[in-house]
Amino acid sequence: MPTVTTAHTAVLRTEAKLFRREPGALFWLLVFPSALLTILGLIPAFREPGAAPGGLRVIDLYVPVAVLLALAVAGVQTMPVQLTGYRERGILRRLSTTPARPASLLMASLLLHAAAVLGSVLLALAVGRLAFGVALPAQPAGYVLALLVTTLAAFALGCALSAVSRTVKAAQTLGTVVFFPMMFTAGVWLPVQSMPETLRHLVEWSPLGAASQALGQAAAGDWPSWSHLGVTGLWAVLLLTVAVRRFRWE
Repeated sequence: MPTVTTAHTAVLRTEAKLFRREPGALFWLLVFPSALLTILGLIPAFREPGAAPGGLRVIDLYVPVAVLLALAVAGVQTMPVQLTGYRERGILRRLSTTPARPASLLMASLLLHAAAVLGSVLLALAVGRLAFGVALPAQPAGYVLALLVTTLAAFALGCALSAVSRTVKAAQTLGTVVFFPMMFTAGVWLPVQSMPETLRHLVEWSPLGAASQALGQAAAGDWPSWSHLGVTGLWAVLLLTVAVRRFRWE
């Protein structure tokens, strides 16, 4: 047992070192969401009270968008490429002969991406609060729950994309194809709350569209709608099922 634990720890440490050596990935995960939030917050019209539904400012709606953007980057841009690369280069196969096992590498990747996403979330909340006076979530427990369910869905999508991609190039292509619709449903171009009613109802059936509504409700002080949490959770279950059935170690 100590040997296995030591092997797991060694894999995590090694992956952490490799993760820090990827400045591009760290930028898109940690910096880009808050940088976009800052750019949007500098637009005077976005800071006008009552410019968004519910008497909110537009910038108030974009803090949850920045949170979702970090999850989208992790789920479809960085994680699938990393996991597919490990399989393509035979690293997972070689690990199967060691005490660490391939699952150690997958778990290390998930933990590091989760830590990066958490850092990005905290940074976005801090920028919104300190730079533009955006209130912190008034229902923190509901906000954390919505964030956990959404993180599970985003990471499940990353695992599913890796499972169906045979090469790194395929993972990059699929990730790019999926990324732009996810940005739309997250509300990057137009916050979900500001969309026309019919479009909003359609978007709410997507994992990030439902998550955007859940985070927005928690930020306003309400408990997230169970229907929105359920949609995001259902996507997580479906995507995890695909990942488990299709994933191969080599």
